Amino acid sequence: MLVVVHEQIPDFEMPDDAEVQVAADAFRMLSDKNRIKILLALLQGETSVNCLADLIDASPSAVSQHLAKLRLAGLVKVRREGTFAYYAAANTHVQRLLGEALSHADHASRRIDATTEHRHRTGV
Repeated sequence: MLVVVHEQIPDFEMPDDAEVQVAADAFRMLSDKNRIKILLALLQGETSVNCLADLIDASPSAVSQHLAKLRLAGLVKVRREGTFAYYAAANTHVQRLLGEALSHADHASRRIDATTEHRHRTGV
């Protein structure tokens, strides 16, 4: 007899396809190390394309392309002041998402499992 496990879990909920797609799109945006660096910088405060380009050692046009994709995914926001554009992380969800991703990376790289006593990196 086949037992369907999720039917035995009280209040089991599966997100709808639209929510799952948005999450997948966010993870796709985080699959590039330069986008992660950009987001980490933007979590420190808003800044310009040129500043980000210097920070991650990339061309301003490459950074602009990354920012456009991150903006479409809802991970960054832009504020315009005259001819200048200043970018920032869209919200606190971005900070938590990156914090968990970096915590996972730290654990995986040092082969730490959940049962081993360890300290988490503070702040992102």
